[in-house]
Amino acid sequence: ARVRGEVIMIDFSILALTIFYALFGVLLMIISNIIIDFFIPGNFPEEIKRGNRAVAWLSAGSFIGIGTIIRAVISTPVYDASSLDFISGVTATGVYTLLGILAFITGFFIINVWHRNYELPQEIMRGNTAAGIYIFGVYIGLALVIGGAVH
Repeated sequence: ARVRGEVIMIDFSILALTIFYALFGVLLMIISNIIIDFFIPGNFPEEIKRGNRAVAWLSAGSFIGIGTIIRAVISTPVYDASSLDFISGVTATGVYTLLGILAFITGFFIINVWHRNYELPQEIMRGNTAAGIYIFGVYIGLALVIGGAVH
């Protein structure tokens, strides 16, 4: 490719790393959503199939939140391109993803206890969109804090 007469070289090792982390990130986001679904009463796929927007908001928050954490770990310039550092980078990504999952589940239940006037899991499974958006915000906030701590 040329840009104003200059030849742009593509570093295929960086391209391969990008593809790897994209696929790894998608896998981690799916696994995270499954784990969060396990701990929060209800069946996310079934609820989304029936059009439950509250569950969709909660799921979107978990995907965006975990993605934010993964991005923070990947973009932290702690690891070089050597194979040992690649393994350390993948390990760190997994560890921080697990931290995110634990924070999201813990945050959900802390918020549920804090709001004693209603049961958050039932409100979400009932389709209360406001409850889903609320948890979406909690997840994004937690992700920003965790992602910031990574740097």
